[in-house]
Amino acid sequence: MTDTPIHTSGKRKTATARATLTDGNGNITINGHTIDEFTSYTYQLKIKEPLLLAEETAEDVNIKVNVEGGGVNGQASAARLAIAKAMAEYNEALKDVYEDYDRHLLVADVRRKETRKPNRQGKARSKRQKSYR
Repeated sequence: MTDTPIHTSGKRKTATARATLTDGNGNITINGHTIDEFTSYTYQLKIKEPLLLAEETAEDVNIKVNVEGGGVNGQASAARLAIAKAMAEYNEALKDVYEDYDRHLLVADVRRKETRKPNRQGKARSKRQKSYR
């Protein structure tokens, strides 16, 4: 139990999520809406992953997430990361559970789009890739 809120953030590609965890009764809101109002069911499950692994702890806290930038998949991944980091900070025992399940619940995926090269009409590779070898 904590008397001060826990603030964490998560990033995926160009999406950024900021989560605030407080004591409560299990309410999770994303950009002012409940988690069940967030786009499609697949992305809802992705965001609920750390909550399902936490079980009892998830029922004792309220989590408010603000997410911006990127697409729907990037936003869902960023929100998932921010929620998992906040839950792990709230309950230290969850850190091992999350690491055993999936490392990307606590560590950001740093891959980004490869930048375009000059004189290549927007293509990322500076030279044409060969398919033989």
